[in-house]
Amino acid sequence: MESTVGSGQGLLIAILVTILIGGIIGWLATLIVKGTGLGLVGDVVLGIVGSVLGGWLLPKIGLSLGSGLAGLIIAGVIGAVIILLIVKLLKRA
Repeated sequence: MESTVGSGQGLLIAILVTILIGGIIGWLATLIVKGTGLGLVGDVVLGIVGSVLGGWLLPKIGLSLGSGLAGLIIAGVIGAVIILLIVKLLKRA
């Protein structure tokens, strides 16, 4: 009988790493855009969503930043900045 504890721990670690990197990406994007006021939780959520958006959108428009961690972080920051700008525009309305 196989143990499922190892796979559960791997999933937990992946989620924690995603949240940590997403937080860093959200924080960097907040520094670039300035003045959105979403807070720490908003930055983490924005970083995760921005990473997904950047990772999906940039290859679609023909931009490749490489396959390494640095490329993924840059794509995530670009995606998070796009989302922050959209949120900032919507908050004005």
